[in-house]
Amino acid sequence: MTEHATQQPGDSAAQRQGKTAFLFPGQGSQKVGMGQYLLENRPDLADTYYRAADDILGIPLSTLCWEGPEDALRDTAITQPAVFLTSLATLDVLREHGLRPDVVAGHSLGEYTALVAAGVLDWQDALRLVRRRGELMAAVNEQVPGAMAAVLGLDLATVEEICAKVAAETGQVAEVANDNEPGQSVVSGQAEAIERVRVAAQEAGAVKAIALPVGAPFHCALMRGIEEEFAAELDRVTFREPQLPVISGVTAEHVTSAADITACLRRQLAGRVRWTGSVQLMADSGVTDFVEVGPGKVLSGLCRRIVPELTSFTTHDERRLVKTLDALAPTAAVAAV
Repeated sequence: MTEHATQQPGDSAAQRQGKTAFLFPGQGSQKVGMGQYLLENRPDLADTYYRAADDILGIPLSTLCWEGPEDALRDTAITQPAVFLTSLATLDVLREHGLRPDVVAGHSLGEYTALVAAGVLDWQDALRLVRRRGELMAAVNEQVPGAMAAVLGLDLATVEEICAKVAAETGQVAEVANDNEPGQSVVSGQAEAIERVRVAAQEAGAVKAIALPVGAPFHCALMRGIEEEFAAELDRVTFREPQLPVISGVTAEHVTSAADITACLRRQLAGRVRWTGSVQLMADSGVTDFVEVGPGKVLSGLCRRIVPELTSFTTHDERRLVKTLDALAPTAAVAAV
């Protein structure tokens, strides 16, 4: 890498006393061309991960990541392995420069990359799981057309009340899928019900209530029908005990055993993403630096609003990756960039 961010006095890795959390993004962070900048300095990543993934899955995943088209990359069955793979390659670069997390967490899909980082899953097994997860989730939408919407500017309790009222009136599924930050929720369910929630949220004073361009109604009761089938996929894979602390987004708590992790991944399909609680737990546990590992900058933005007194870094382009390494990596490692 040719660019270096200017370090400020007191910002070097040696002077930082707190813990570092690696955060792994989920669906919605995808972008055509993601990960390509990593190959400029690490061309070996193309064979180690991207082309290996092409062979494992039998699809041109590397081409879809780098060249698109965007519509194809938006397909849930493609998006999930693509985001996972790009986060994995970014993790490799951070490790190469000596940067190690004290704790890991992932937003929905991102939990699988977090588990690879924690030594729980082999990356090849995780890749197959997220591909199958995406296929099953997409199939749900074909059977029961669903939707998701982001609600900004209302507290969680108010959004829950709106969802409960709409569900009672329509007999359809309408639930809070993501508690992303105080004042930002994502709702999920059947398309008609979610449109009603969106309108009711606006009438209740939401700053915004906008439909999201997603391929399925994630993290709601509509996903319960695929839990058993996906549980069978999980049972075929070896889960090891975590080698470093892992936060489950399903519970916003530490998960300490392979059995608990497997149970959370099963519950995750229809369960709420408790991101606000997860970030607050990490902050309460001594984390002072959050590093979003992979495409996008959604999680770092959420962290800045949940715990504005702490520091968040991103890695989705070369400039920001270098800035992160300059601030957090050991001095000898940064000098070698």
